[in-house]
Amino acid sequence: MTPFIFALATIAAATLVYRVIKFITRPSLPLPPGPKPWPIVGNFPHMGPVPHHSLAALARVHGPLLYLRLGFVNVVVAASATVAEQFLKIHDSNFSSRPPNAGAKYIAYNYQDMVFAPYGPRWRLLRKLTSVHLFSGKALDEFRHLRETFRREEVGRLTRNLARSEAKAVNLGQMLNVCTTNALARVLIGRRVFKDGDGGCDPRADEFKDMVVELMVLAGVFNVGDFIPSLEWLDLQGVQSKMKKLHKRFDAFLTSIIHDHDTSSISFLSILLSLQNVKDDDGNRLTHTEIKALLLNMFTAGTDTSSSTVEWAVAELIRNPRIMAQVQQELDAVVGRDRSVKEEDLAHLPYLQAVIKETFRLHPSTPLSLPRVSAESCEIFGYHIPKGSTLLVNVWAIARDPKEWTDPLDFKPERFLPGGEKADVDIRGNDFEVIPFGAGRRICAGLSLGLRMVQLLTATLAHSFDWGLESGLNPEKMNMDEAYGLTLQRAEPLSVHPRPRLAPHVYSMSP
Repeated sequence: MTPFIFALATIAAATLVYRVIKFITRPSLPLPPGPKPWPIVGNFPHMGPVPHHSLAALARVHGPLLYLRLGFVNVVVAASATVAEQFLKIHDSNFSSRPPNAGAKYIAYNYQDMVFAPYGPRWRLLRKLTSVHLFSGKALDEFRHLRETFRREEVGRLTRNLARSEAKAVNLGQMLNVCTTNALARVLIGRRVFKDGDGGCDPRADEFKDMVVELMVLAGVFNVGDFIPSLEWLDLQGVQSKMKKLHKRFDAFLTSIIHDHDTSSISFLSILLSLQNVKDDDGNRLTHTEIKALLLNMFTAGTDTSSSTVEWAVAELIRNPRIMAQVQQELDAVVGRDRSVKEEDLAHLPYLQAVIKETFRLHPSTPLSLPRVSAESCEIFGYHIPKGSTLLVNVWAIARDPKEWTDPLDFKPERFLPGGEKADVDIRGNDFEVIPFGAGRRICAGLSLGLRMVQLLTATLAHSFDWGLESGLNPEKMNMDEAYGLTLQRAEPLSVHPRPRLAPHVYSMSP
């Protein structure tokens, strides 16, 4: 019997057993509504090339609580704020773990990281370490000098290189990625990882960004093997093979960072290394692999998400000259034109803050949340949610819901200002109309640091430059299409001409 025929026979037998068991154990409550699944593959054909778009369209037909069957896995999708609140607040404890997936297995050190680790003692240890030593208020204060270095040196390098670009158009996303990676590296490992190179970029930075983007694309693929386990060994989409190769590249990068680490420096890595021989309350010790897995989380989740969000923000400001003029007017009034923006200025820039919120609303860095899984069956709005169901929260669809937002497709920062429709709505996971960082127990650990980085970079770029598009393109005709992945990339990188608007000495910082 050939492997293909054997696989088909296995699928047919498993399907028959699955349907018999499902019939015998069917609950009294109905499942949520959804499109009729195909035999064996279920609703895979409904996912489309851009799943968060396809799922949003399905929710408009079937309702904001959507049921799908992908292979042999029950999947529920939350596509409204009220439904998301049920899962991420009311039933948060039941949906605090992750389902099995190839990305965690083949890239994230076989679930030894914080993002994909199952909910339990090991996850709590990793979360506690990052919360206490990197993202807590105390840690942020302790690393304040590093953030000031980020503002003075890394952001200064960025503005200097942009000011020197002269008539040449620049790939803003790539330059932002170098800046955010080096800024984060100063906190994580105590030093920069990329040099400026010719034109402001280190060739290794191109490779690193490509690696991160590839990771996000692969992690965003609905891998058949995750939903039909009997087919995992066939790797029908070639996803697992690509993940294994990418893991080797990241592991080499992380291993070199640890090997070259200066043990006398004060950084998150030095703290982690010092804790390897210390037991926590459950008797667990931090392993070398877990340290690499944590660094992988931080470098991948904390760099491209921030740089791509700033790229979207600048694109929206260029596309909306009235809003750009109002942002620059506020910045000139608070900061002036003889110095650059400082972190302490941000609290006095309410219109800029509204621009950032609106950017996160229209262009959430993670449009479709990382999946969660139900530990037990439960009831949501009168529907049965089976044990072991995978939960997806369509953050992108929720933030464009016309029942929540007036003119949801328009870029309108005023909606977050006093008197606006959502003046009291925040983006830190408490208001479910806009949850770019998620909510509940698995909310993004780096929310505070990432938000500050996005705010400071966006403010600096709007304050320091006027912007023109490559080849004199009309801003109204700018391509705002999305390239799908786990994170929301632009389909076309933002190629721009920056024109300095501040006093010349502001751009003369020496590296």
